Amino acid sequence: MNAPLEAPIGFLNLPQQQSLIGPQIRQRVDAVMKHCRFVMGPEVMELEGRLASYSGAAECVGVSSGTDAIQIVLMAEGIGAGDAVFLPAFTYTATAEVPLVLGATPVFVDVDPGTFQIDPASLRQRIADVRRAGRLRPRAVIGVDLFGQPAPWPELRAIAQEEDLFLMADCAQAFGASLSGRRLGREAVATTLSFFPSKPLGAYGDAGGILTDDPARAELYRSLRTHGEGKTRYEVLRTGMNARLDTIQAAILLAKLDLFDMELDRRRAIAAAYDGGVVGRVRPPVRVPDSQPSWAIYSVLTGGAAERTAIQQSMQARGIASAIYYPRPLHQQPAYMAAHDGVSLPVAEDLSQRILALPLHPELTDHDVGRIIAAVCAQGDQT
Repeated sequence: MNAPLEAPIGFLNLPQQQSLIGPQIRQRVDAVMKHCRFVMGPEVMELEGRLASYSGAAECVGVSSGTDAIQIVLMAEGIGAGDAVFLPAFTYTATAEVPLVLGATPVFVDVDPGTFQIDPASLRQRIADVRRAGRLRPRAVIGVDLFGQPAPWPELRAIAQEEDLFLMADCAQAFGASLSGRRLGREAVATTLSFFPSKPLGAYGDAGGILTDDPARAELYRSLRTHGEGKTRYEVLRTGMNARLDTIQAAILLAKLDLFDMELDRRRAIAAAYDGGVVGRVRPPVRVPDSQPSWAIYSVLTGGAAERTAIQQSMQARGIASAIYYPRPLHQQPAYMAAHDGVSLPVAEDLSQRILALPLHPELTDHDVGRIIAAVCAQGDQT
């Protein structure tokens, strides 16, 4: 007699999270519906204050998305045509597309094979490549806190200082993570955040933010997010964007912040269970020393594309979702190949063939985690 089928395990479970804080979310949203300040309402300022306090940054500027946050920061530095912006080849497309939108050139850098973070040695080499070619001006480095682990910030700061480059942090996947006992948000001149629904702190639509300790830059960011306006709505000081944070999204994030630390603790417990459960079958991610990840994504390394497919099939047969972040490095994407100088980035290229993300969200039970580990370790048995 066959055992009863168990419920599917999704990669995310936003409905279950909502069931925990539904009343708080509705109360917050109802308040917005009552005052009707749907754009840049009081909840936006409240959220900015709480995010700055949480991260330790002096200033937070709420914006419409993580991508717009990156664009505002680079616009504020005047980055454009002829400028080189160095960034990891193994990350989400938003980090690379913004420099191109502004007329600059993304220069792709290889990553560490264990932590998947940008490799400082490769960064030094790529800066040297650009200087030697003489076609572009090295202007900025974007460190990405990939999958919820910190980038190698001490090394990145040293390189940026030596090379006179603007340093920014793309912390889209790592809000709540810490390095050397300090939460991320102050590792670079500016830190961009994303609150896309799949993030550890996610809205119910697009939303983002910018953290900085520089009041003058924060003032400039606020101007740029609102069409470049000055002290009044119809004083236009510069070319800007329409990148204001929606008040309803701010209200939802305020409600979700109340249980954020509890959810981070659960994410870390699940990651620790995976570490011990899958080792020997696949390789768990290497921890960044002296850090506490936020675990937006937990990715393991398989032996290769064929083994990855077999594990995914094993998981699928048991009703368990998986995902691949990322199936192709950025320098091999059609949109960016023309901007790339043709240099091979072997680690990023190898990772794309072997990496596999397991479900990791606070709603997973210990039983769910055991099922996922069993499916990964099933050695091809898909019954």
